[in-house]
Amino acid sequence: MERIFSLPLAGLVVLALAGAGNAACYADYKAKRDKPLRLHYGVMELSDDACRDPALANAEIAERLGAGNWKLLAVMSVFGPDGLKQRELNAGRFFLRY
Repeated sequence: MERIFSLPLAGLVVLALAGAGNAACYADYKAKRDKPLRLHYGVMELSDDACRDPALANAEIAERLGAGNWKLLAVMSVFGPDGLKQRELNAGRFFLRY
């Protein structure tokens, strides 16, 4: 009997842990372009690896912005889904663009 109940319980634990690892994270940042100088504030979703490592977050953000000819100036913060709504208006067209 013990084995019958432990397998479903183990499955639930694995599913719960897998779901926790897939929690989305986001970063808000400042970027610029030269000639003419243009600045923007934006928000982007990060990969799971970048969520866990600030150096990877900076590299990922810089690379994705670079594809659009933007240069990363600063990463303001890394946050969860609960911080999206309060940043959406300020980010404007750069909200989840990159």
